Amino acid sequence: MTTGLLVRLDAQAGREREVEQFLKSALPLVEEEIGTRSWFAVRFGRGEYGIFDTFLDDAALEEHMHGPVATALQQSNELFDGPPRMQKVEVLADKLPVNPTPPDTKGLLLTFKAKAGHEIEVEQFLREARPRVMEEPNTTAWFAIRTEDGEYGIFDVFPDNGARFIHLMGHVPRELAKHSMAMLGSVPELHLVSVQAEKLGV
Repeated sequence: MTTGLLVRLDAQAGREREVEQFLKSALPLVEEEIGTRSWFAVRFGRGEYGIFDTFLDDAALEEHMHGPVATALQQSNELFDGPPRMQKVEVLADKLPVNPTPPDTKGLLLTFKAKAGHEIEVEQFLREARPRVMEEPNTTAWFAIRTEDGEYGIFDVFPDNGARFIHLMGHVPRELAKHSMAMLGSVPELHLVSVQAEKLGV
């Protein structure tokens, strides 16, 4: 898995429930896409929603971008305040479940810039974080990413708020905070999200 998308959507005021229903209705369409390895519809809060998905390769990404979900999104533009804001991402490291899991309800998106000249160091840190995350039984899925505009980040999902809290108190966030002055060029931006629907690579 090397490529993905991070999409942000702003709901029209008063149409949040319709947006959530739209996102949930897209799941059966995504489940038919063999090349879409994982897909998460999330709510950031205050009318902002998002989609994070990953693909087997660039061809699968292109197929998704021209598939039924993209068409449905275009046809439902009256639900949204402006067009989707899309960023292509490179998946640097990931954790996906190997067995079916309970539905996830919580997630987080952390984004930050690397300090100039420390990009390789940040990427190495994110890749080396994977074994630690693999040891977290209640972190269902985890992705270390680099966006097309040069930001880095982590997206992960959890069955409940308790599991998310345990992760936030765990090794990877502690190590990131410890090295932030040396490696990071911006204060990390943390979004706690609720998961509306998901497709996992199981």
